[in-house]
Amino acid sequence: MHSSPSLLLLLTKSAFWLCAVVVAILSLLPVAYLPPQTFDIWDKAQHAGGFVALTLLGHCAYPHHLWRICLGLLVYGAVIELAQSATGWRHGDGLDLLADGTGIALTTALVTSIRRIRLSPARQ
Repeated sequence: MHSSPSLLLLLTKSAFWLCAVVVAILSLLPVAYLPPQTFDIWDKAQHAGGFVALTLLGHCAYPHHLWRICLGLLVYGAVIELAQSATGWRHGDGLDLLADGTGIALTTALVTSIRRIRLSPARQ
C-alpha cells in the first residue's frame, strides 16, 4: 500500500503538532507527577531531546519554512519557560531554553547538511 504525498504530509504535520502539545504538557505538569531527577544534566538532555524531535518533525512537515520553524520553536521554548514561571509548581530556567536552542540548532545543522548532500551535483 502506497500512501500519497499529501497524506504523508498531513500525517507529518499532525505528528508535529501532537508532539508540540505533548512537550507543553510535560513541561507544565507539576514536578510531583514526573519521575525523580537524579542528575540535573538529564533535565537539559530531555529539553534538547524534545526540541530535536519537534525540529525534525517541523522540518519534515514544513520543509520550505526552515528558519520559521527554528525561530518559532525557540519562541515556543521561551513561552514554555515563562509559563512555568507563572505556575506555582514549576520555575522557568534560562538553561532549559539554552538546551532547547541546542536541540534546534543541532537538528537544523543535520537536516541542512543532509539536504545539501542530496541536492549536490555529485549525487545526480
